[in-house]
Amino acid sequence: MRTVSTKFLIVIALLQIIFTFSQQQISGKIVDEDHNNLIAVLIFNTTQNIKTYSNISGEFSIEADENDEVKFIKEGFYRLDKIIKKETFNSQLQIQLARAEALIQEVKIDYKPSGNLAKDSKRLDDPKKVASLKSELNDYMKSELNEPLPKNEISKTFKGHDFQAGHASVNLLTIFGEVSGLIKKATGTKITTPNYVETQNFLAKVKAEVNLTMFEKYGMDEEKIDYFLAYAEKVNHLSKKYRKDFNAAIILSELQNAFGEFSKLNKLSE
Repeated sequence: MRTVSTKFLIVIALLQIIFTFSQQQISGKIVDEDHNNLIAVLIFNTTQNIKTYSNISGEFSIEADENDEVKFIKEGFYRLDKIIKKETFNSQLQIQLARAEALIQEVKIDYKPSGNLAKDSKRLDDPKKVASLKSELNDYMKSELNEPLPKNEISKTFKGHDFQAGHASVNLLTIFGEVSGLIKKATGTKITTPNYVETQNFLAKVKAEVNLTMFEKYGMDEEKIDYFLAYAEKVNHLSKKYRKDFNAAIILSELQNAFGEFSKLNKLSE
């Protein structure tokens, strides 16, 4: 009996060890060459086909076993490949991605410099309308987002006469419509105002999951796309409407609509 009990305990201990090692995770932080936190970096465990993204603080956590190959990928940076070693599980990884060199397009200068530095430098300034917009966007991104959505209704001034007013007859279509509206309101996701962190996480998810390549033909690099997303967020309140019900196709459609005015303000062309 004692031998059987000893074997049983050994089996239980082995199972616990196997379970512990099968649930191992690695975690750490990702920064650039200037030690700025990198958000929305793809962390891809190619051995186990598992992926995740770094958060707004550049931190991440992903399941991995010893000798797994893990890739760290972000547009505009050189990819980093890492083989997981045993000692990796005992400490936080510090990952640094190097920024890839960007090819600068040839620029034709139509303006002939006069030689007066004070006069010529003014030609490089943004137009007043664009400078004002940039200033407003910077103030907006630093402030808490607490603007309510405007009511989607027609002003009473422009509404036609209500011929049903004063009548006691029952309009079944009206009642059916009101009931349907109440059902949708009860079952739909409640729209709430996001805070700063929720907004930044939403914008990071947009960059990671929405196909933004169509904007690159306008000379938009990653920094300009970030600037455009901030503009679209301010104008259309995207995080307030879609952070709980994320729909990449609808968000892309809203971005395309916002880009029309944005491209005019910034004089963008294909």
